[in-house]
Amino acid sequence: MAEKMTGIYAALMTGLDDAGGFDEARQRGLTGYVLKQGMDGLYVGGSSGESGLLTVDELAEQQEIVADCARDSGAKLIAHVGMPNLRDSVRLAQRAADLCYQALSALPPHSYPFSDAEIEGYYRDLAVATDLPLIVYEVPVRTGRPIALEALERILDLPNVAGIKFTSTDLFKFSMLRRRRPDSSYFFGFDEIYLTGGVLGADGGIGTTYNILGKLYVALDKALRAGDLARAQELQDASQIFVEALLETGVLPGMKAAFRVLGIECGPTRAPMALRMPEGKAEAHMRAVLDRPEIKPWLV
Repeated sequence: MAEKMTGIYAALMTGLDDAGGFDEARQRGLTGYVLKQGMDGLYVGGSSGESGLLTVDELAEQQEIVADCARDSGAKLIAHVGMPNLRDSVRLAQRAADLCYQALSALPPHSYPFSDAEIEGYYRDLAVATDLPLIVYEVPVRTGRPIALEALERILDLPNVAGIKFTSTDLFKFSMLRRRRPDSSYFFGFDEIYLTGGVLGADGGIGTTYNILGKLYVALDKALRAGDLARAQELQDASQIFVEALLETGVLPGMKAAFRVLGIECGPTRAPMALRMPEGKAEAHMRAVLDRPEIKPWLV
């Protein structure tokens, strides 16, 4: 049996130029900053990377740049390849395999109200497109509907499917699935309640705010594994302060404003995604939260 996948992975963001085009230099600067935080790896090309607004060619280029940046870091790389159609997903999956990524992941198809059987068929075909282990994805807030528990069980039984990224507040469903398929890997996707997922048996986390607070989440996970729930709760509380600030700016635009405060220029988010406040105000807003004593010690 292959070794079970575990750990803390940043859902890597994307570097764009001032006009919103993909920018290699900014991607390299951003990736280098995130890699310094000591996480287990990077989750490349997901929703946090604005994948729904990027072209397949841009995502393929990003895969190559990140692989080059991470080559001597020891970080593991998971390529998110969940496009609206299977053909593009397979193309990105095979590109990631060529670049020696360690695993794949994919949103379920979400352009139309696909049935559970159609989603299962998508994952079946994608899983055999390469030899890489596949992390499937339950994220109703993104797809507009949950996948039935029984369908998720069947999907986890497919060849090459190694586990699931679970980004849902249906924690009873999470627990049932983990008990019924204990050999699968379980990554929890809600940063602000990672502790809850960990207590219920998550093997690790994949998150947006890990791009800046990766060190904090590594420490939170370590405290959780050591049984130090008081320390884990303290760190989760700190992370929630940061997430609350992002809810006022918009999560991804606010993250990019925070990166600018830290001296890492990764450009704007791609239109139509936009800040919920003027840019100067957003940077001042994020500077204030980054300077808080609960947050500042965790910055690199």
